[in-house]
This record gives sequence, C-alpha cells and structure tokens, in this order.
Amino acid sequence: MNKQVGGAMFENAGDDEIGKEIHALARRLYPICRSITGDGVRETLAILAEHIALERHEVVTGTPLFDWTAPQEWIIRDAYIADASGRRVVDFRKHNLHVLNYSQPIRARMAFAELKRHIHTIPEQPELIPYRTSYYAENWGFCMAHNAFLAMEDGEYEVVIDAEHRDGSLTYGEYLHAGASEDTFLLSAHICHPSLANDNCSGLALLTLLARNLGRRATRYSYRFLFAPGTIGSLAWLSRNEERVPEIMHGLVVSCVGDGGGPTYKRSRRGSAFIDRAMAHVLEHFGGDATILDFSPYGYDERQFCSPGFNLPVGLFQRSAFGTFPEYHTSADNLDFIRPEHLAASYRIITDVIDIVEGDWRPVSTNPKGEPQLGRRGLYLALGGDKAGAQAAMAMLWVLNLADGDHSLLAMAERSGLRFADIAQAADLLRRHDLLRAAG
Repeated sequence: MNKQVGGAMFENAGDDEIGKEIHALARRLYPICRSITGDGVRETLAILAEHIALERHEVVTGTPLFDWTAPQEWIIRDAYIADASGRRVVDFRKHNLHVLNYSQPIRARMAFAELKRHIHTIPEQPELIPYRTSYYAENWGFCMAHNAFLAMEDGEYEVVIDAEHRDGSLTYGEYLHAGASEDTFLLSAHICHPSLANDNCSGLALLTLLARNLGRRATRYSYRFLFAPGTIGSLAWLSRNEERVPEIMHGLVVSCVGDGGGPTYKRSRRGSAFIDRAMAHVLEHFGGDATILDFSPYGYDERQFCSPGFNLPVGLFQRSAFGTFPEYHTSADNLDFIRPEHLAASYRIITDVIDIVEGDWRPVSTNPKGEPQLGRRGLYLALGGDKAGAQAAMAMLWVLNLADGDHSLLAMAERSGLRFADIAQAADLLRRHDLLRAAG
C-alpha cells in the first residue's frame, strides 16, 4: 500500500492558493472559441498540457462511435453583421458567443426581415448574449443582446460567417496517474464550450490542477482524467477503451464548479455506488445548501458513462446545477461570475472524496469481547470541556464497536454521523495500538 491507511492525501493543500491558481488557468482558457471539434479544442489542450503530461487523441472524421459518427472539424475565422454604413452591429471578434456554434458559412446581403429569423436573443435577459449551437443540423445564425437587436433598423445588412466544415478529426485529451492498482477513478470535464467561465472553464482548470497535484502523490487507485467534447467525446473514449471500462470503480463528471451556489451532486444510475455515498457524506458535512439529486438521463457526460451498456458508477458534481442559474449559457457566465474561493471549495470537496476513496478499509477488532481498556493505553485524553477530545473519543468508540469486518470506515462514518476524517484518524490510532487489523 502506498500510503498510511486512513491518512488524508490533501491535508496540506492551501485553499487560497489553489483557488487563485484555478481561476488564473480558467482566465487563460476563457477567450478561446471552442466547439466539438477544431483548433479551439487543440489550443485548450495545449494550455492544459503545460501542467500535466496530457496525451492528445485524434479520432478521424467518419469513425463510427457506437450509434454516432465522429463529426467534421469546424473552422471559424470571422463572423459579423454589418449595417449599410459598414458598422458591425454583431462582431464575433468582440465575443465568440455572437456566432451560432458550429454554424454553416454564409456570405450574403439580405433584408432585416429575412436576417432576423437567424438571430437568437433572450428577451427576458435583454443585455446578455445567449450561447446557442447547431452541431448535428445544418444551420447558420448569430446571437446577440436583445436590446441591441431591438435597435436594428429595417434595411439591408451584410452577413458574413467565414467558417467551414472539413474532414479532419475529433480531439480529446487524457491523463493517467497510475496507482498501485489498475482500479480507476475517472474524472471528466467537457471541453467544447467557448467563452463560458463556469460551464466549463472552471471544470477544465480544476481537474487539470487536481491532476497535477495528484501526480505528485502515491495512490492506491489509478486516476484517469478525460477532457473531451460533450457527448461525442465521451462516446469516442468509451468506444476506443471498452477493455478499460471494467477498471472504473468510481467516477465524477465535473462542471460549473466556480460559482457560489449549491453544491449539487447527481447520483450515478446505480444510485448507491461508493461514489454516491462518498459524495453524500462529504456534502452532508460541507454545510450551505448542498443538494443530492437522483440520476436522470439528462445532463452531461454521466449520461454516456451510465448508459445501460456500461452502467458505470459515475456521478455529476456541480455548484449550481446546470440550467438553474441566470448566467447559464449566456455572456454573463464570465470571469467575474466564478470566484477563487468557490473554486477552492469545489476542489476541497473533490479531494475530500478522494481521501475517502483512498483511505477506506474494513477493520476487525483484535479485542472484540467487551470494550478494550483505552485508558491504560493512553488513548483517552483528559476530556474536561475539550469538545475535540470528546469527539475523538466517540470516534474511537464507534470504530471499536463496528469493527466486525463488515463495516468499512465510510459505513462507520455514515452510521455515527461523524466525519470520515475523524473515523479514519481514530482507526489509524487504534491500529497502531494493535486493537484493529484489516479484514481479510
């Protein structure tokens, strides 16, 4: 075993520092125009590769991916709507949300009456630019603030989307931290969204720095990090790695982890997998407005990992759930919306879960008939009014009472209502005093 049983792997992580680091990396990723394919994805992966030994995979256009097919690459150079004076009333160069993502090219002059059918706005949020896509249906279009749309006059406009679709490849990145076992914890973030800070520059940045920090540690489990376009990217990985699927023991899809809402966890399709229990335990002790949701077949890439042909123990972790915050899929999902302190808290939640995954084991009491005398072993502190000492004593009593070989440390924490870290620390202390052994 690579680490002392029950120890915390991330106990010395500085929350202020890691939050700032994650935010700084998200800031670098934010301006890039990404889509499900193309150089925006490659540029993003190149930045992530500055921090971890990222392996880039290219899946040739037309490759069958179960019931899907690897799409063409999308190349976007410019896009705008110009009025009769030549003034750009919509300009892709000012914000890449202004163009319908994966749009077909167009170069034409047309009347406003025809053009407005291809303009997307949010009337109830009139100052914001919406994010819209057309990945699997041929279409072209623009997105703009509704107030700017209302200011457009009748007349002729120049309409240009300098883009093309061509055969190439779908790109995704992968990083493997090898542990003592091939049993694997999968962590995945979608890489296809353009300038949306929370969804999902936050997830990409957090997982990259988590992978970097995890790579400096010896672990029991292996950790596989996947940075892939939504839906089609996870399908590409699954189709190329079916032999590795049985190795996945735990998994998290990570997105929208930079705002101050939630946190929110959506269970895996199994509903009671270890990851579901570990996340529920951590969030129970996190405080705030933590929410646990049952699995549903709508969301992010957990849908693919939890499809019936795989049914992997993969849940979805977010702060505010997708679609529930007003900034979602709009230009308001910017770098001011995500905060270092929220990113740090999200990082801490995931590392606490990793500590549970790494530190869980099933103790057996070596002195099960009655309660062993802890005082003569120096294990009882002079409790007095010391709340921490009393809690440590309770943790030892719970561990000793449930150390029957059937209860893991997580099960003990769930039953006692104590934090896993306290249970793990008590178990480690009792083991050092030969009052526990690991179940066979």
